[in-house]
Amino acid sequence: MTLTDISLTIEKAHNRISDHILKTPLIKSFALSDMIGGDVFLKLENEQYTGSFKARGSLNKLMSIDQSDQEVVTASTGNHGLGFARAVDLTGLSGTVFLPHNAAKAKVKKISRHSAKIMYHGDDPLTTELHAKAYAAEHNAIWVSPYNDLEVLAGQGTIGKEILQQLDHVDDILITMGGGGLISGIGAYIKTHSPDTSIIGCEPRHSPEMTLSLKAGKIVDAPDAQDTLSDGSAGGIEPGAITFSICQQVVDHCVLVEEDAIAAGIKMMVTEHGKIVEGSAAVTIAALLKEKERYKNRTVVLVICGGNIDINILKQLL
Repeated sequence: MTLTDISLTIEKAHNRISDHILKTPLIKSFALSDMIGGDVFLKLENEQYTGSFKARGSLNKLMSIDQSDQEVVTASTGNHGLGFARAVDLTGLSGTVFLPHNAAKAKVKKISRHSAKIMYHGDDPLTTELHAKAYAAEHNAIWVSPYNDLEVLAGQGTIGKEILQQLDHVDDILITMGGGGLISGIGAYIKTHSPDTSIIGCEPRHSPEMTLSLKAGKIVDAPDAQDTLSDGSAGGIEPGAITFSICQQVVDHCVLVEEDAIAAGIKMMVTEHGKIVEGSAAVTIAALLKEKERYKNRTVVLVICGGNIDINILKQLL
């Protein structure tokens, strides 16, 4: 499938879900603009329903399913599960969310407010994901991947359409990478409609699976992966993920950032903008400041992908 084909799928996703998601604000960060000597804008997906961009992809997937009495099943560290749970309520489908045992408590509490059933397995996102996928096959349920699904990534790609509606010109877009559903969706749309815009993939050094995979030219694990404040992007990539080949086409540059820089980004969003964001959202801030000379005199968008941070972690950082 070409990037143009994916872009057309994103247009269909936009038409399908636009009445049920927020067109999130794109605001200028005067603090970050001053720090790099350019124009920095923040795409505030932390303001989205469910507190993250994941509300888009899961809703598009479930709305694309013909009404069925089959169960829908997914796996998540939290944000996708929350978006999926909301989508289950909106579509009236029966759904189950599998979580790792160490999923953030704040996200689990929010998921539990919806009708979807919660089940636990494993201690890392990939283990949980593979178990949930096997469960779906065994129980004749419909598997909804957190990222390895065209309709899911198309839903996330609607962010790219909104950015081009909100800004006349964009030089660079910085996006946090995990399984690749966010950056492949946005990147496919942007490269189709604004091919000169650079797509910058950002990851924590503690969990750099997509960066290592792009460098290797194949999906690989991070041998020394560690816990990270960017829990929403942590974990391995499913073998054969469609997002990987798209990332190979759209990601122009990768940046790995340290934990203290992610923490500083979270704090900056509170002090400069009065916004609460999670670690995966602050990864783009850390990446911008790590290579700030790269963005001098340029118009830059940071995708602030979510705001569902555990309150105890936030208190500790502040």
